[in-house]
Amino acid sequence: MDERQLRILRELGELGSVSAVAEAMLVTPSAISQQLRLLQRSLPVPLTERQGRRLVLTDAGQALAAAAVEVETALARARGAVEEFAARPDGEVSVAAFHSAGAAFFPLLLRALSAPGMPRAVLADQDVTQEDFPRLTREYDLVLAHRLDHTPTWPGTVIATTLLREPLDVAMPVGHRLAAERRLAPLDVADEPWVTVHDGFPVLATIEAIAAAAGRRLRLAHRINEFAVVAEVVAAGGGIALMPRWTMRSHPGIVLRPLSGVRARRHIDALHRPERTARTAVRTVLTHLHRAARTIQDREEHAP
Repeated sequence: MDERQLRILRELGELGSVSAVAEAMLVTPSAISQQLRLLQRSLPVPLTERQGRRLVLTDAGQALAAAAVEVETALARARGAVEEFAARPDGEVSVAAFHSAGAAFFPLLLRALSAPGMPRAVLADQDVTQEDFPRLTREYDLVLAHRLDHTPTWPGTVIATTLLREPLDVAMPVGHRLAAERRLAPLDVADEPWVTVHDGFPVLATIEAIAAAAGRRLRLAHRINEFAVVAEVVAAGGGIALMPRWTMRSHPGIVLRPLSGVRARRHIDALHRPERTARTAVRTVLTHLHRAARTIQDREEHAP
């Protein structure tokens, strides 16, 4: 039995005929009769009987109709509780991000949500391969994920909102022979040792595109996912690397130069399951993530 069937039984007891129930519920009499038959199949005792041309409730039917009132009341309370939860502006919202996005977005988000009555963000770092980001939406309300500009979009099981389209630049030590160049081509960097990410992580596809454009295999000297560590290795002379332009803090020991000839840009997207944004608190946090993205881009573009 389900809620609709119980309501039909209750209405039949009050209105006294299938046609009156159908009129009240804006459906056909045959639809009402079908639901009554389905309800009857789930129970061992008759719920209705004929009295002349009328279909009336038996004693068992009347008992179930009375219980239906309690069921509807309980369901109404449950819906009210859910609606109240969804409407709360100050609820808890879980947010996961890969490392460089967390470093850039989390401080701005926490400051924006520090006022009374704002949602409470619960933050987590998640450094996963590109294909694993959608799975994180089972555990978190919002997931900051990255993918390269030319890679496939996220699966239809999640909603994706782009926060940033961030260029990836070539990072090299201060004083490197290429530091004086304003822009680099794949051939310029093809013979350098590289510091890059592990297999399965988005930046590696751009490294492969550089190799294809230059017509040679690149020497991958070090495999490091955390850009803060990459910056230290590059500054120490361990090689060159691709690094995000806006979400990484500037490092005094390295310089960034844009790359031509390949599509070197990543999307930073906020992923979530469709039902998550039914909550006011989640929508509020998503709005502040968009504002944080504008702040990050504007701050870096206007930096001296």
